[in-house]
Amino acid sequence: MRDVLDEVLRRYQAGESVAVGTVVATFSSAPRAPGAAMVVATDGTVTGSVSGGCVEGAVYELGQEVLASGRPVLQRYGVSDDDAFAVGLTCGGIIDIYVERVDRASFPDFELLAESVRGEVPVAVATVVAHPDPDRLGKRVLVWSDRHTGGTGSDRIDAAIVDDARGLLATGRTAMIGYGPDGERRGEGMGVFVTSFEPPPRMLVFGAIDFAAAMARMGAYLGYRVTVCDARPVFATTSRFPSAHEVVVDWPHRYLERELAEDRVDERTVVAVLTHDPKFDIPVLRVALRSRLGYVGAMGSRRTHADRLERLREAGLSEAELGALASPIGLDLGARTPEETAVSIAAEIIATRWGGGGQRLSVLSGRIHG
Repeated sequence: MRDVLDEVLRRYQAGESVAVGTVVATFSSAPRAPGAAMVVATDGTVTGSVSGGCVEGAVYELGQEVLASGRPVLQRYGVSDDDAFAVGLTCGGIIDIYVERVDRASFPDFELLAESVRGEVPVAVATVVAHPDPDRLGKRVLVWSDRHTGGTGSDRIDAAIVDDARGLLATGRTAMIGYGPDGERRGEGMGVFVTSFEPPPRMLVFGAIDFAAAMARMGAYLGYRVTVCDARPVFATTSRFPSAHEVVVDWPHRYLERELAEDRVDERTVVAVLTHDPKFDIPVLRVALRSRLGYVGAMGSRRTHADRLERLREAGLSEAELGALASPIGLDLGARTPEETAVSIAAEIIATRWGGGGQRLSVLSGRIHG
């Protein structure tokens, strides 16, 4: 939903209605994860994707029906269906897509949601997508850490949803939750899809060099909030790093210590140390490797890496802490240019996040999509 939020908001504020199709569950090798969304406007314009092209045509037709009727629909698409080839889901897997009409009447709190997302205030949207009572379909609750708004018409259901949505929001997870028709936790019959909107993960790039410029572009493309930091003001300028969200002039380790102290980095944060200079990279790596971060990598040759490990051991780091260091940074793609190197580093970050092995898919077997 985040990818199409601006488009929905633009049409919403213009008084238009749109149909929003959202992936709410996947099974086997589905092409896109829960939360992926596609918008169908009344003028026929399509924004976003729910399957990377597999079932967009079918969802487009369903979106037009929902726009006309106003009634939400939960639809399953899969290769076991008789019409699998007709809808195009021939790549494998099963996906459940919930299609609803969004406008001022159906979602009066949408601007509150957009305001929170734009302000990087964590918020979750819990929507009833399955229920034996059709009047409860489409009911939703917006949940923040300290308040909520909206409702399903049942205090018992609302209490269960708010409690569970806050749990998902705290970990940044998007998921379908099953309940009984009146919110019974061990029951069946009601499905509530919770979409968590949390601030984007951060990428901290230390070292204002040409490789950092390429890395900043790649990080922004992948959805990270990118900071480039270097202690040398002549190099750390916004004109040299236009893709970075911020450029900081400070000693890397001092900047990272401050961000950690103020809880502005977390387990999703990735760190790329590109300085090649021990007086910069040893202090910042010492801080980074003792913190709970998503990824810590450092650029350099194997000789530089060996020297770096010895210096870090002398600085007091344990072998377990050193084991978290990705160095030399990146996957073996044969990269030469800064842009190719940025792809190599990004590939390693993605593989680390999702547990990929970095091998060619053509030599593997089994599921492609996790």
